Amino acid sequence: MAFNAFHPPLRTLMGPGPSDVPPRILEALGRPTIGHLDPKFIDLMDEVKALLQYVMQTENALTLPISAPGSAGMEACFVNLVEPGEKVIVCQNGVFGGRMKENAERCGADVLLLQDAWGSAVDPQQLEDALKANPDTKVVAFVHAETSTGAQSDARTLVELAHRHDCLTIVDAVTSLAGTPVMVDEWEIDALYSGSQKCLSCVPGIAPVSFGERALHKITNRVHKVQSWFLDMNLVMGYWGAGARRAYHHTAPVNAMYALHEALLMVREEGLENAWTRHRRNHEALKAGLEAMGLSFIVDEAHRLPQLNAVAIPAGVEDAAVRARLLKEHHLEIGAGLGDLAGKVWRIGLMGYSSRIENITQCLAALDGVLADMQAPVVHGVALPAAEKILAA
Repeated sequence: MAFNAFHPPLRTLMGPGPSDVPPRILEALGRPTIGHLDPKFIDLMDEVKALLQYVMQTENALTLPISAPGSAGMEACFVNLVEPGEKVIVCQNGVFGGRMKENAERCGADVLLLQDAWGSAVDPQQLEDALKANPDTKVVAFVHAETSTGAQSDARTLVELAHRHDCLTIVDAVTSLAGTPVMVDEWEIDALYSGSQKCLSCVPGIAPVSFGERALHKITNRVHKVQSWFLDMNLVMGYWGAGARRAYHHTAPVNAMYALHEALLMVREEGLENAWTRHRRNHEALKAGLEAMGLSFIVDEAHRLPQLNAVAIPAGVEDAAVRARLLKEHHLEIGAGLGDLAGKVWRIGLMGYSSRIENITQCLAALDGVLADMQAPVVHGVALPAAEKILAA
């Protein structure tokens, strides 16, 4: 077998992640590699931390990027905050709440799973009832923005309920960070994790996390050792601490950190509130086009994520065939449904650099053309005018 250099095709990424990576970030990725303990890299680490604090709206000292994908950020929160035998309530309204449950169980926790319908937000009343019935609960975990369904829950209210019952909170903000408001300090979130490849539009493989004072107290006063050496914050914080004196922990992915720094800098330059507004406005344009075609969303508008759109597949339309044609003929990627929604929805992402007008028009035109050719039961030729009307307003 002959092997050659790999040259990936140019795609427009409008699935559930990764999102399009702008040229500026790709350029940063290709800068010369320096050592992970080089004084200049230490300076970069300090800036990355400060920029993450801005994007997360927090002053938490223990705010850093885990050198691994978002799933490792999730695991870092659980292995540091959950001890064997403790009761943990996990709220599940999609695939990723289920992964939270898996993490808690692997920490030896007694897990109480609260389930809500896929496509709905986490029900605060169900959580409150469970907390009253289980006063020995130590941790409440939930997904802020459920990537599998496009539903967003009321993080502030859920955190308030958990604190009222003396529980720590673990929040999944993988899809929400930089796309919709995430206010770590204002909402008093104890532990939060995200990913680099969604609304930050960085390359995949980095998991920003933040731990508040209550979480830090738990980490430094554990009875049992953290079960993961690599993700033990007692060790990691020695490397991501303050100043030039850093304890070696692992070899950081230096070039990926260049890219993350550039991605965070771009959010800072745009302004966090402007980024939120852009995601919302572009969602409204995409929504107008899709609804003009006769397509519908599975999430109620009050809980709908602007950056991740779960769209019901029309009757008689084969999910995989449509996505395959979009990829082959238009170099456009949209996502399939997961779990209970497999074969029932398309997940169309408008995250970060993918949330651009040209992506919206490409997606609507391509989807219209493919569905028309398949004689799908939708209205053709109306999507682009409907979207452009919103964009021109």
